[in-house]
Amino acid sequence: MTHPDGPLSGRAALVTGASRGIGLAIARRFIAEGASVCVTARGAEALADAVADLGARAIGVAGAADDPAHREEVFARIASEFGRLDILVNNAGINPVYGPLADLDLDAARKVLEVNVIGTLAWTQQAVRAGLGEQASGGAIVNLSSVAGDVPSPGIGWYGVSKAAVSHLTRALSVELAPRIRVNAVAPAVVKTRFAEALYEGREVEVAAAYPVGRLGTPDDVADAVAYLCDDGSGWVTGQVLTLDGGLLNAGGTA
Repeated sequence: MTHPDGPLSGRAALVTGASRGIGLAIARRFIAEGASVCVTARGAEALADAVADLGARAIGVAGAADDPAHREEVFARIASEFGRLDILVNNAGINPVYGPLADLDLDAARKVLEVNVIGTLAWTQQAVRAGLGEQASGGAIVNLSSVAGDVPSPGIGWYGVSKAAVSHLTRALSVELAPRIRVNAVAPAVVKTRFAEALYEGREVEVAAAYPVGRLGTPDDVADAVAYLCDDGSGWVTGQVLTLDGGLLNAGGTA
């Protein structure tokens, strides 16, 4: 099937946590495929730069992902600017709490769950109330999980716990929201972002050598997978957590 105007032409997408890195790459891919996109992030200045990068079919709303008032503002803007919502990408999350689980500060642990897990559910609930899936083409949700949700990663164990919850939440939502809305997730291994640079500073070559494909992932690699899961060509795919790891886990590596 050919799409002269792009496979997502005429559709509207919301990407959270999209001022840089993976979120921005996803938004950029959606724009290239014909969609209009609302992007959100905490930092207003970085978000404004992202919107300028994305162009005329993008709008931005700055605010904290776990703030209900911010979410209300986002969906009001989408209704005003686009009049519809076809795609939600739950990318907003906070970086891991470093260190052993036995020493984990419980308030920090609660904050990770609040943003990474409850936040994903909250954005999904409001998107459904805002009409996601009411178009003839249905709706699509893609959540950002992590291979750390499948394989324990020393030092970022609680992050992995939160992402395991996101993966299971994805599967549960896929059953409840079918057939109107397809719900999938992508679970990257190490992708070249600010988080990875901080986690593996000075060890990038060593870490990349463990990947059978011979390199770390890029935000565009993740965007490619997300775009596929939102396209009509994946119309029979739901409840899946697509691992993006360059063959690492099959080779016996760890995240």
